Amino acid sequence: MSNKSPFYLEQKEIQAFLPHRYPFLMVDRILEISGPNAMDDDNPKNKIGIKVIGLKNVTMNEPYFTGHFPEMPIMPGVQIIEAMAQVSSFSMYPSMIKRLQKGDEQFQCFLVGVDGARFRVPVTPGDSIRFETEVTGCRTSMWTFMGKAYVDGKLVAEAKLMANLIVGKANG
Repeated sequence: MSNKSPFYLEQKEIQAFLPHRYPFLMVDRILEISGPNAMDDDNPKNKIGIKVIGLKNVTMNEPYFTGHFPEMPIMPGVQIIEAMAQVSSFSMYPSMIKRLQKGDEQFQCFLVGVDGARFRVPVTPGDSIRFETEVTGCRTSMWTFMGKAYVDGKLVAEAKLMANLIVGKANG
């Protein structure tokens, strides 16, 4: 375990943070969360530059493959974007996890914009997608990200994402 990032997360930790569940949980692992500043700093300006690397293993059992080109299964672009957005949300993990574990706060992260999406190479069953995202802007609750998806080191998709973070009191 010593060679893993302090923010290496497996399914148990991922599910404790994201509200998504099968078949819409699209993150298998978070390999790394890193940044230029203290990871638990609450100053929005210090969030810019946080990078997250996550994995999604694509299997033939994904429910969309039954109808999305069944003779030549290709992962839909919207699913790639959703997985990219889920990975991006872990940029908030270092500053939010302790607050969430106390149980007096909850948060939701909503995807509110996608710009410049490009799908360069089809993603098919058996592929392992490596998502690399970076916070490019943060103003209070509005966050922007640049996301890229790779299979075997080859860029397969990219997009600029915008999300709205809503933090509130738990149970009320």
